[in-house]
Amino acid sequence: MKKLLAIALALVMIFALAACGGSETPAPAPAPAPAPEPAPVPEAPPSAGQEATAPSEADDEGHELVLITDIGTIDDRSFNQGSWEGLAKYAQEFGKTFNYIQPAEQGDDAYLNAIDLAVQGGAKVIVTPGFLFEVPIHTAQAMYPNVQFILIDGVPHAGDYAPDIAPNTVGVTYAEEQAGFLAGYAAVYAGYTELGFMGGMAVPAVVRFGHGFVQGADLAAEELEMSAGSVTVNYHYTDVFWPLPEINTMASTWYNDGIECIFVAGGGILFSVIPAAEQADKYIIGVDVDQSAESDTIITSAMKKLSVSVYDKIADFYNDAWPGGQHVVYSAENDGVGLPMESSSLGDFGQAEYDAVFAKLVSGAIVVDDDFTKDVEELDVKIVKINSIG
Repeated sequence: MKKLLAIALALVMIFALAACGGSETPAPAPAPAPAPEPAPVPEAPPSAGQEATAPSEADDEGHELVLITDIGTIDDRSFNQGSWEGLAKYAQEFGKTFNYIQPAEQGDDAYLNAIDLAVQGGAKVIVTPGFLFEVPIHTAQAMYPNVQFILIDGVPHAGDYAPDIAPNTVGVTYAEEQAGFLAGYAAVYAGYTELGFMGGMAVPAVVRFGHGFVQGADLAAEELEMSAGSVTVNYHYTDVFWPLPEINTMASTWYNDGIECIFVAGGGILFSVIPAAEQADKYIIGVDVDQSAESDTIITSAMKKLSVSVYDKIADFYNDAWPGGQHVVYSAENDGVGLPMESSSLGDFGQAEYDAVFAKLVSGAIVVDDDFTKDVEELDVKIVKINSIG
């Protein structure tokens, strides 16, 4: 125990010195996330620096598995947390040391500094969640050829969006259009006809979520033989991924004007919509992970199986099955997206109904348009009326 305490104290001192030094390899210092910290939930993921339950020989060298956040926290109940849970689960099951680094700011230099800090600490596998890491990982994969990188929600490129994935890197993306489709389909079958989509920045992943949501609502309305215009979707991008008073005001206005349920696909903006939903006694659809614990107003979540994909790719590395140089897509076909039916509140839309529509996505009987370059008004919908709000 004394030895472990001494090692932990030494690591704290190393991180502190790295953060204060300005000449050689500056390490970004932790900073609070812009979103308000959600209330603690049972079985929260391990905190920074907590060792795996069965420490390995790598203790003396540093941490084998490291996650670098996009600036947010590992308990954000969203993208960072989903990725962290997959990494921590593998580390705890197989006795690997693990940790995370939270940069003080966003930007290529800050991310590269964090990567260097992880490498110097002995990292064998580095997980980076978010498209903001695409350019930094393109640089880092060449700088550190003996380190494996798992880039979640993106593929490396040099700023030109032309994929360039080295053998020590795997890019993981998701069929967000299918997850959004399931959410929209379920919402209409559950009886909601006045819907909203509030996305963060109009990046490809968020656009696909929104486009899928509209298409799912439309198909459900068509199957229910509803008349044209009987389902409405207010559609808006907030241009940020953190809470703002004006987002709360817009959500409140939507609810007061008759919107029954808003699909919130924008990370921290959820925390601006929750108070509006609670005050209006209306509903929310969450995103990325099961967000039902955040509020009773969240009826389901359009999930990417983040923890599953991170766990799988780390396992591939240790099992000599590393898919280096590849772009791997998690979709309905490989159970990479879905709704958390066990925690959803969707009325008559139950497990049997969900399984039936999910099977059609798997078989290809339902194909969701994933062209994020389109405007939402260009989607081929028959029933849904789209109110695009700038």
